[in-house]
Amino acid sequence: MLYSYISHGTGLLPLPEGRPLADAIWIDLYRPLDAQVRAVSDLGYEIPTLADMEEIEISNRLYIEGGRLYMTGVLPGQLPDATPVAMPVTFIVDDQRLVTVRHHAPRPFETFPARAERSSSGCASAERVLLGLIEEIVGRLADISEGVTKVLDKTTSQVLTMNSAKAAGRLQAALVTLGQQAELMSRVRMGLLSMDRILVYHASNTAHRPDSTRMRPLHSAIQRDIQALEVHADFLGSRIGMVMDAAMGMIGLMQNDRVRILSVVTALFLPPTLIASVYGMNFTHMSQLELEWGFPMALGMMVASAVITFLVLKWRNWL
Repeated sequence: MLYSYISHGTGLLPLPEGRPLADAIWIDLYRPLDAQVRAVSDLGYEIPTLADMEEIEISNRLYIEGGRLYMTGVLPGQLPDATPVAMPVTFIVDDQRLVTVRHHAPRPFETFPARAERSSSGCASAERVLLGLIEEIVGRLADISEGVTKVLDKTTSQVLTMNSAKAAGRLQAALVTLGQQAELMSRVRMGLLSMDRILVYHASNTAHRPDSTRMRPLHSAIQRDIQALEVHADFLGSRIGMVMDAAMGMIGLMQNDRVRILSVVTALFLPPTLIASVYGMNFTHMSQLELEWGFPMALGMMVASAVITFLVLKWRNWL
C-alpha cells in the first residue's frame, strides 16, 4: 500500500486525488506492490527491498545516496495477522520529501498523520516531518514501557502473595507473562537504540542546512527523551528479572513442601515396613511364629514404630 500526505498549515493531509505523487511531502510505503515501488522510484528514490533492510552492516543501515539520507531502524509493530514483531523501517529524506518503507505496522505510522499538527517540529519541511514522526515513535515506545510497568506491577503483586496449594498453575502463567514482557522490552530497547542512531546520523549530515540551527533543540529534546527511556527500560529489565527469580523461588518452595511431605510419609512407613519384612522371611525356625498373639503383636509393633517416628519428627520440628 502507498500512503501520501501533503503539508497543510502545521499538520498533514492525505494527498488529494488527482494530484501528482511529486506534490507529497511524505510518502509511506507499507508492504508495497511493484507498481507502487516503481511510482516512487520514478521520483528518483532507490527503494530498498526487505532483504536490504534486514542487513546488519552499518553501511546498509545509514548511508547517503544521490544527496538523500537513507536511515534504517528496527521498530516494534504487528504483521497483518496481528503477530507482534520487530522489523526494520527505512527513512529516506531529502529537501523535498520524506519516504518511509516498512513491511509491518508500527502504530505511530497510523497515528502521526492525524496528530502531526500537535508535533513540536511542525510539518513545514520533510526534515520536520521526519522529526515529528520520530517524536511520535518515541512517544509510542514510552507508552509501551508504561504498559509493561502496569503488567509488571500486577504480576509482582500476584507472585508475592500466592500461598495456596493451587498456586503452581498461576505461577507458571506469571512466568509466561514475564517472558512476554521481557521480549516486549527488548523490542522497545531496539527501537530506542535505532531512533538514537538515526537522530545522531541525521543531525551530523544536516548541520550545513539553513534550518538546522532551529531544529537542533528538537534533536536534543528527543535524544534526552530517548536516554531517559533507555534508563527506564534498564530498570524494567531488572524488575522483570527480579520477579522471575521470585516466581522461580516460590515454585521451588512449593516443590520442596511436596518433597518434604513425601519424605515424611516415607519415614513413617519405613519402620513398619522393616518389621513386616522381618516377619516375612521364610526361615524354618523363627521365634514367635507359633504364638497365637504373634500377628496382633506384629501389627502393634508396626503402629507403635510409626507413632514413635511421628513424635520424633514433631519433636525435632521437621514437620
